[in-house]
Amino acid sequence: MSPAKSKSHSLRCPTCRTLVLASDGNFPFCSDRCRLIDLGKWASGGYVISTPVTDPEQLESMHPEEPGKDPSHKHE
Repeated sequence: MSPAKSKSHSLRCPTCRTLVLASDGNFPFCSDRCRLIDLGKWASGGYVISTPVTDPEQLESMHPEEPGKDPSHKHE
């Protein structure tokens, strides 16, 4: 038997790290409980997908400067 045929597809549950087979009904999670915990983390902002912002217009819209103020000086 070749090694490729004897290997089953599996990975670790993203929530509790339990080994889960691809044939399991809750794959890639081990249970509905772990699936809901993961969903809750997404919904609450616990997970984020982020990339560096390099567009100057996007940077300005994220941190608008007040006219006439030097951003390097703080209020005294």
